[in-house]
Amino acid sequence: MSELVTGEAVALELRPARLPSRALAVLLDLAVAVAVYIAVTIALVASTASLDMAAQTALSIAVFVLVLVGGPIAVETLSHGRSLGKMACGLRVVRDDGGPIRFRHALVRGLIAVIEILMTFGVVACIASLVSARGRRLGDVFAGTLVVRERVPVASAGFMPPPPPWLAGRFSELDLSAVPDELWLAVRQYLTRMGQLDARVGWAMAERLAADVAARTGAPVPREVPPPAYLAAVLQERQAREARRAFGGAAVGGAPVATAAPVPPVTPAAPPVAPATPAAPVTPAPAPAPAPPSSSAVPPAAPSDRRPGSGTGFVPPA
Repeated sequence: MSELVTGEAVALELRPARLPSRALAVLLDLAVAVAVYIAVTIALVASTASLDMAAQTALSIAVFVLVLVGGPIAVETLSHGRSLGKMACGLRVVRDDGGPIRFRHALVRGLIAVIEILMTFGVVACIASLVSARGRRLGDVFAGTLVVRERVPVASAGFMPPPPPWLAGRFSELDLSAVPDELWLAVRQYLTRMGQLDARVGWAMAERLAADVAARTGAPVPREVPPPAYLAAVLQERQAREARRAFGGAAVGGAPVATAAPVPPVTPAAPPVAPATPAAPVTPAPAPAPAPPSSSAVPPAAPSDRRPGSGTGFVPPA
């Protein structure tokens, strides 16, 4: 198994492909390429029968280079290292650091494959793959690539146990920025393999790693917390912070905090107006009877013999 470490302190446990699977993938790719080459050659011969021998030879060489050399290069570039044969065998071409290959990697692999696979019938490639510790042929050595297995059994993958539930959020205030990536990688590797270690050796390793992490964080390991549980809880806290930072949530340690969008005020809906019902007819109250005239009533004024408008300066028309 080959372990590659990325910049995020993630160990990529890659299994280099061995000679039998690689040979089968190459044979499948060659079978497809030869079938395409024969079909293109037949069509080219039928369409260029009127040309002279020199032109036909030049076209045949061009078709050979394009199909048997340029075809695999284009397929590996576009599929990021997964040709038809490698896809069928569960293989992939990656860089030495585990990243996807690009055109320059596929170009170097394709050009050298003409010499070590096509011209020597794969003898040079087989010898180089058997001598290499990771099964690399000369094209992989010059291009800086590696053919790995993508289909890894689930049982072989390391299982990292979660921390105890009573430690959830216990170390949310720790400053983990001073812990280097190499130490995080060592903690992760220990947690994934502590079930395979001897009890005393595993406990001593956990104590040493816990002491290193505590020295970088500035807070001692609590006495009531076992070192393996402490390492699992601290690593989970780091992963939670990385997830919150990546997805825009609130993070600890100076990371940007995402603010929630203001909620617009909700205007209460007006209650539905019930249809007006016709009011019952109102019976008018009987008018009170007129009071009898009293003796203290003021007598009506006597008719005046003055002409209208006298004393006011207004004379009505005749």
